Amino acid sequence: MNDARMRGSRRLSAWLMTILLALLPGLAAAAAVPVERFFQRPAIEQLKLSPSGRQLAFTTSVKRERVGLVVMNLDGDRSLRWVAAFEDGDIGRFQWVNDERLVFSAIDYQEGSGEDYEYAPGLYSVKSDGTEFRQLVYRRNTPAPIDTRIRDNTLTWNHQLLQVLPGQGDEVIVGQWLIGRGEVTGVEPMWLNTATGRTRRIDLSGTPRHAMAWWFDPQGVPRALVAVRDNRASILWNGRDGGGWRTLAEAARDELPFTPEAVDGKGELYLVHRHGAGGWEALGRYDFAAGRPAATNLVEAPGFDVSPDLVFDSTGQRLLGVHLETDAHTTVWYDPALRALQAKIDALLPDWSNRLSCARCERDDRVVLVHSRSASDPGRVWLWRPDQEGRNALQLMQVARPEVPVAQMADKGFERIRTRDGREMPLWVTRPVGLPAKARPPAVVLVHGGPWVRGGHWAWDPMVQFLASRGYVVIEPEFRGSAGYGLVHERAGDRQWGRAMQDDLADALRYVQSKGIAGERACIMGASYGGYATLMGLVSQPELWSCGIQWVGVADMELFLKGSWLVRDDISSQGRSVSLPKRVARLPEDAAMVEAIDPVRQAARIKAPLLMAYGTEDQRVPIAHGERMRDALRRAGREPEWVVYPGEAHGWRTEKNQIDFARRVEAFLAKHLPASGP
Repeated sequence: MNDARMRGSRRLSAWLMTILLALLPGLAAAAAVPVERFFQRPAIEQLKLSPSGRQLAFTTSVKRERVGLVVMNLDGDRSLRWVAAFEDGDIGRFQWVNDERLVFSAIDYQEGSGEDYEYAPGLYSVKSDGTEFRQLVYRRNTPAPIDTRIRDNTLTWNHQLLQVLPGQGDEVIVGQWLIGRGEVTGVEPMWLNTATGRTRRIDLSGTPRHAMAWWFDPQGVPRALVAVRDNRASILWNGRDGGGWRTLAEAARDELPFTPEAVDGKGELYLVHRHGAGGWEALGRYDFAAGRPAATNLVEAPGFDVSPDLVFDSTGQRLLGVHLETDAHTTVWYDPALRALQAKIDALLPDWSNRLSCARCERDDRVVLVHSRSASDPGRVWLWRPDQEGRNALQLMQVARPEVPVAQMADKGFERIRTRDGREMPLWVTRPVGLPAKARPPAVVLVHGGPWVRGGHWAWDPMVQFLASRGYVVIEPEFRGSAGYGLVHERAGDRQWGRAMQDDLADALRYVQSKGIAGERACIMGASYGGYATLMGLVSQPELWSCGIQWVGVADMELFLKGSWLVRDDISSQGRSVSLPKRVARLPEDAAMVEAIDPVRQAARIKAPLLMAYGTEDQRVPIAHGERMRDALRRAGREPEWVVYPGEAHGWRTEKNQIDFARRVEAFLAKHLPASGP
C-alpha cells in the first residue's frame, strides 16, 4: 500500500449496477448452501451519502482483486466512478469530509489479522471525482523521522482520525497518540487539512497530557475529555463561559458515574449513565446546575444497555433522534417528520429492522437511505423516493450478500430464562429451517468471546447461519459477565470464570432441551473467552458435551493472569494489576481457585473430541496457550485436532482461512455430532 493507483472518473460497466440493484428472491437453491457463501466478502461493504445527498459513496470488490472506493452521482444519470483503489491493499473505513472530498484508511484483507500489530491504518484523502489523492498519515508504524524542512506534510503513523465536523471545509480533527513504555498514555488533538496535509493547533491549555478521549462541539472546540492515569479516571468539561476546564467526575477508571457521548451547538453535554435496578445504560444530559446527570433520561430501555448513536441536524445544533439496540435495532425520533417517515417505512418493510440515515435530515428535501436487516437477511439498502407511493418509494441500492439464499436462512429468537440460582439470563436460539415441528436436532452452544461484551444480535451472522444450515440448533447464551444487559448482570460474572459462568451455559442448553427444541446431544464451541469456556465445559460438565470446538481460546490461566517475558501479549500492565485480579482472579492469593479453573492443569479430565485452532501472530491470546493445552492433552493420551493459521491473530481475517476453518468445523461436527444421527 506504499504506492496507490487511483482510478479516474468514468462510468462503470453494467455488472456493478446489476449487483447494486439485484433482488434476492429466486436465488435460493434446494441443495445445501456452499460454505463459501457464508464467509466470502460482501459485494458492498460500506455505503454513505455525501452531506448534500447528491452523491453516494461505497466500497466494493466486485469484479476486482481488491476493495476500492466508488462514488455514484444520485442526480441525473446515476453515473458511477472509481475514485480510489490500491494495487496491494484495500480501502478500509471512509467518511465524507464535505461534498467534494473523502478520507479513508487502508487495510489488507489478503493478509492475516496479525498485520494489525505491524501496521497502523493510515489516512488518505481524495476528491469525489477521483482527483487530488493525498496520503495524510503514514500506514507503516516505523517510518523514517519526518524532517520539517521537507515539503512532505504526511503525518507519522501514530495519528488517527478523531472527528469530521460539519461546515469545516477541508479540515478534520486528528489525534496523535502519546506513547510511553509501549502503551498509549494520551491523545493530543489537532486540525488537519485533508487537501493540503497541513495541521494547525487546537488550544489545549489546561488539559492533561493523559487525556484519552475527546468530545468537540460543532465548531471544533474541545468541550469534554476523559483523562486516565494509573487506575484513576476524570471527566473534565470546558464550558462556553470562559472559565476553563473543570472536573465533573473522578473515580476508579471502571467506576465513572457516566461517560460523555456528544456535545451539541448549544453546549449541551449528552452522556451515558447507569439507571434502575439492573444498572442499565441510558442516554441523558448533564445538569450543570445540579452537578450530575439530569433526573430525566432521553432514552432508556430497562433490560438493555441502549448503546446510543445520536443523529443531529446538518449543523450539529439540534438532536433529531437516537439509534439504539434492544432485542433489535430501533430508533427514537424527536423530529416529527422523521418519526412519521420511520413509521411509514416500517409498515412497508415489516420483516426487517429499518435504520434511516439521511443528508439534510431536518429539511423537506432530505435524502434518505434505509438500511434494512434481519436475523435471516444479511441486509439491503434502499433509497427513499418521496415522489413515489407505497413500495415504489423504495429503490433498492444494495444487497449485502446477493449470493446468500435468504429463504434458506434461519430466524433467531430472543428470550430470558432463569439460571439455577434464580438469575435472569438473556438467550438467543436459532433453529434450522424446514424441520418438522417435533424434530429435535443436536445443538451447538456458541459461547461469545470477551467475555465483557454483548454476544447476540438480531442480525445475520455467518457462523450461526452456517451451523443452522447444517442442521444444528444454535444456542447463544448471554451468560453472567456479558455486557449489554446492565451492570448488575455484567458484574455478576466477576471471579466466576469456570464457575457460575460455566453453569449458565449448561442451564441454557438444558432449558432448550426441556422445551423440545433440541435433542440430548450437543457440542460446545467458541473463540477467545468462548474458547476457554469450551475447554472448561469439557472439563467440568463432560456428561453434556459430545465434542468441543475452540479457537484462539485462553487455556493457561497462570500465563493469562501473570504474563511471561517469554510470551509477548497485548494485555496492559494496568489490566494485569487491576482489571484481571478484580474480574478473574488474583495470584498468588487465589492459587487454589485458579488451579481448579485452569484448562491446562485439568486437561486429563477431558475425554470428548476437541478441535483447536490458533493464529501464529495472536497477541491477545498467544498461540502458547494452545500449544500448552495441546501438549497437556497429548500427555494425557487425548490428541486434539490441531490447526494453526500463519499470519492470523485473534481471529481469521482472510477469506481462505475463514472458509477453511468452517469446512473443518463442518467435518468435525459431521463426525462427532452428526445432525442426522439418532
